[in-house]
Amino acid sequence: MNQIEIGKFIAKCRKEKKLTQAQLAEQLNITDRAVSKWETGKNMPDSAIMLELCKILGITVNELLSGEEIEMENYEKKADENLIALKRKDEHNKKKNIIISVLFSATLFIGIMVCLICDIAISGNPTWAWIPVSSIVFGWMIFFPSLLLGKKGMIMSVISLSIFTIPYLFLLSHFVKVKEVFSIGAVVAVASIVFLWIIVAVFIRIGKTRKSIALGITFLLAILFLFVMNIILSKMIGEPIFDIWDMVSSCILLILAVVSFLYDYRKERSHM
Repeated sequence: MNQIEIGKFIAKCRKEKKLTQAQLAEQLNITDRAVSKWETGKNMPDSAIMLELCKILGITVNELLSGEEIEMENYEKKADENLIALKRKDEHNKKKNIIISVLFSATLFIGIMVCLICDIAISGNPTWAWIPVSSIVFGWMIFFPSLLLGKKGMIMSVISLSIFTIPYLFLLSHFVKVKEVFSIGAVVAVASIVFLWIIVAVFIRIGKTRKSIALGITFLLAILFLFVMNIILSKMIGEPIFDIWDMVSSCILLILAVVSFLYDYRKERSHM
């Protein structure tokens, strides 16, 4: 498969259907930037939307992967070639992800061993080493799914973060012998995880077609999150609810939200 030729073929078919990149993207529920990347050969259409893309462009998947219209006598041969190429590409991506995951895991394992060996050599028994070891294991559980599965593993990483954050804070509190690490940290963690899932929902619902809008909503929600966190911390540790830096941060986030909304508005106007 030649991504450049496939991109040119997508652009040709789109123009024949008198569709703009934005119109095609809207029908596929993706961003026009994604369509642009296809047509320049930087990316390939995701397999999940290939059938819908072909239906809109009036071509077959075989023709899409070949980057050209196919005569009937060559159709079966091209189909076999494309299936083999897709299988090889998928296997290559899987191998690459496995190698990265193994290297990542091995590096963290070495870090764990170094901490334990140094601690035992100095203290005779593991003492402080459990703090970095627990942090390394926590980090591994969060990042490993994304490294192994790519985009498909990102939700699993968020799930892992949601599940293991509280136990991690409990262990950390026990190791450092400071109860506030868990009592305050758990409340902050729960609020942060709820905020994170809201952002995930926003991008799943809106981000596929209107990333700028999703980003603007995220900035606005971040302002609300900042205020909520300040109120929680104020009640728990007696700090002032707001200070000058909170106001500065809120203003910056508000400006970023407005810029995101204006960018989306300008982009939509240009496609009319």
